[in-house]
Amino acid sequence: MPSMTTSKVARWDQHGREHVVQVKKAGVQRQLTCGTCDWRKNAQFLPWLKAEEHLAEAHQATVDPTAQDS
Repeated sequence: MPSMTTSKVARWDQHGREHVVQVKKAGVQRQLTCGTCDWRKNAQFLPWLKAEEHLAEAHQATVDPTAQDS
């Protein structure tokens, strides 16, 4: 059984609420799970991009909390 690792994609909406999609990796498959609406999707390619797209489309969450202001 392959080991499982987890990462996350977090974005804020225009009201300052944080929305997070967990990315669980097992082998070549990744399972995406939204903590806000319980949306789930399996993805083999570009899972973080798919997570960002979900956050933008479903929750209008587009502000990256890790981005640095210049």
